[in-house]
Amino acid sequence: MQHIDLVIFDCDGVLADSEVISARVLVEALGHHGLSVTMEHVFRNFVGQSFPKVAQKIRRDFALDLPGSFEAEYRTRLVEEFAAGLRETEGVSAMLESLGRRACVATSSSPQRVGRTLALLKMERFFERVFTASEVRHGKPAPDLFLHAAKHLNVQPKSCLVIEDSKAGLRAAQAAEMEVWRYTGAAHFAGFTAADIDTPPGIPAFDNWSAFYQMAPELKKVT
Repeated sequence: MQHIDLVIFDCDGVLADSEVISARVLVEALGHHGLSVTMEHVFRNFVGQSFPKVAQKIRRDFALDLPGSFEAEYRTRLVEEFAAGLRETEGVSAMLESLGRRACVATSSSPQRVGRTLALLKMERFFERVFTASEVRHGKPAPDLFLHAAKHLNVQPKSCLVIEDSKAGLRAAQAAEMEVWRYTGAAHFAGFTAADIDTPPGIPAFDNWSAFYQMAPELKKVT
């Protein structure tokens, strides 16, 4: 691994154990509009992408005429569910407390959603900046967001390590020519086999934050 100066974290499914909540709210919302989809379909097809892109896919793939108010209604319900039950991925705060490198967040979530998420989890203090897909022309799986983060923090892409859970995020990091690891410890991976998860060859994967410093002890803060 190259020398790492900046660790870039995705938010949902990496910092926040939120994907099951998000999927359940989306499934319920679509059901109100006459469309029945499974949680597994959501996990396989929508995780890691911005909501406007997800809504566009739904309209196209299911020929469903979602109303213009659909996104706002979904986000309102999601805020309620997050406030009631959002948790961090187990052990991530302890890992971040010991991180000896600069860190930021780069997410497909909206600025409002990621802001609320980090506030609920009390994680804002760990990160120099939060970058969202709204700041670039092309979201994940394009490399734009990760390159945008590196540029604004004055770090070379080759000196960045990205922590992602979704295939869209993995492809984005690879396209940015950054080191990338896949975190598979969030609840939406429960019950999936390694074959189901299907991490691309050459990408290290781990499902427990205690493994983070076993994989790269040099990233741990010297005390």
